[in-house]
Amino acid sequence: MCAACREPLSSPTLGAVCERCWSSIHPFVPPCCVTCGDALPSWRIISVSQALCARCRRSPSLISAAAAIGPYEGTLKIILQALKYDSRTSLARPLGERLRVSAARVLQRADAVVPVPLHRSRHRKRGFNQARELAKHLGLPVLDALVRSRATCSQADLPASRRHANVREAFAVRRGADVRRLTLVIVDDVSTTGATLNACARPLLDAGAAEVRAVTAAKTLTPTP
Repeated sequence: MCAACREPLSSPTLGAVCERCWSSIHPFVPPCCVTCGDALPSWRIISVSQALCARCRRSPSLISAAAAIGPYEGTLKIILQALKYDSRTSLARPLGERLRVSAARVLQRADAVVPVPLHRSRHRKRGFNQARELAKHLGLPVLDALVRSRATCSQADLPASRRHANVREAFAVRRGADVRRLTLVIVDDVSTTGATLNACARPLLDAGAAEVRAVTAAKTLTPTP
C-alpha cells in the first residue's frame, strides 16, 4: 500500500510510494530567495533586492543559502510524516535523491552535511533521526558535529513567534568535532521560520566554520504580506 495515497502498489519492491504520488509533488521553481529558498513572486524582484525575500531583507540569517524539494503540503507533507512518525525510513533514500537535485547549488563545493540532532530522549523514543537518514543520501560526508544540549518543545507545536526562543542555545558543537574553515550544510526534514537552522548555525560559526548553508526536504510557505 502506498504510504501517501494508501492505494495498492503495483510494484511494492520498487518503493513505499507510488509513482503517481511522487509525480504529484510540486517543486519550488525559480525565482527563489537565495537565503531561505522561499519562492519569489517574479524575476523583477531580483534586480531590486538581490534575490532576497522580504523576511530575509528584514532579518539577515546566519544561513548563507538554503533550498528544499518543495512546500510542506500535499503529498510531500504526507510522505515526510510517514518517514518521521510511522518509522518508514526507506523513504529517506528517494527523498534524499530528490533533495540532492533540488538543492544542487547549495550542496555544491560543500565539505560535509550536518544533520540537525535530536535530544537523546527523543532519539531513544523514535529510534532514529530523520534528518540523519536524509543526510546519508546527499552525496557528501555526514558530519555529526552538533549535539542538542537541552530538550526543547516540538517546534511544530509552537507558534512562529515562540520558535526562536524555544531553540535558542539548544545546540552545541560535539566535543572533538573540528569544523574550522569548513563549508557545512545543515540538514533537516522541514523548515518553517528557520529558527532551528539558525540555532544550529550559530555554534558552528562560533567554532570556526567558514560558511553554513541548509537544505530541508520541505519548507513551509511564508504567508504573503
